[in-house]
Amino acid sequence: MRHDHYADSYIADILARTRVIALVGASPKPNRDSYEVMQFLQRHGYRVIPVNPQAAGTTILGETCVAALGDIAEPVDMVDVFRKPDAVPAIVDEAIAIGAKTVWLQLGISHAEAAARAEAAGIAVVMDRCPKIEISRLGR
Repeated sequence: MRHDHYADSYIADILARTRVIALVGASPKPNRDSYEVMQFLQRHGYRVIPVNPQAAGTTILGETCVAALGDIAEPVDMVDVFRKPDAVPAIVDEAIAIGAKTVWLQLGISHAEAAARAEAAGIAVVMDRCPKIEISRLGR
């Protein structure tokens, strides 16, 4: 798949079939983008599980933060990534291991090799986009 353009139907389908999101790089600080996006996603009906080893065991927006994707005790539909590109391959490996359906890399984040590996495992990939922006743009 080409990742320089996504059809609205592709994005809308992902958002419609997603219920549980693991937000990797979640911050407990209200002034951080990941906090704002998590809050927005919760307001739009998604269950968002924060993933951050430095904040593991604390509560972010009412959800207990876990250290790694493998620590989540329920199925995850989407892994939303707020980490630098060099962290993406390991996150994709974890997403494959937990059976995630989508890996979504936030604005400014892309990794073609990791995306190809995820897609080969049957995982949908979105890179360099923000679900908050896409939800608002698509009127969801």
